[in-house]
Amino acid sequence: MATATRTDPFIGNRFRLEISGIQIAGFSEVTIPDLSIAEVDYREGTDAGTRKLSGQSSVGTLTLKRGQTSSTELYDWFTDIMASGALLNLRKSISVVLVDPAGIEKARWNCTKAWPSKYESGALDAKGSEVLIETLEIQVEGMTRSQ
Repeated sequence: MATATRTDPFIGNRFRLEISGIQIAGFSEVTIPDLSIAEVDYREGTDAGTRKLSGQSSVGTLTLKRGQTSSTELYDWFTDIMASGALLNLRKSISVVLVDPAGIEKARWNCTKAWPSKYESGALDAKGSEVLIETLEIQVEGMTRSQ
């Protein structure tokens, strides 16, 4: 009888981000886009009820959060798109890479034709002591998972 190998779930606190053309590190939180396929109710004239068919597929929003630093690369990417009003040559490839405690890659989500749609600096509070969080929402046209 063959022995089954145990597959433990991954821990989501060790990851890195690769953005083509932008060298950024230190993200505290990344929300990987969801993938969905719309369902379409279909009924032929003689059917008593409806059937479910697959409709248009879509990719959700990639959200990046990190402590605010003096780096303006993410902000500059967003404002370049605002200033030009076009996405030509401003889309990037982004990979979210999950690693184990030894730093070995365990999973990778590759997002293509990505562009920022919302930039947000956190709220300033004279009474607070929390890290100021910078958030960037990114639209992607495609996503694949490997590993």
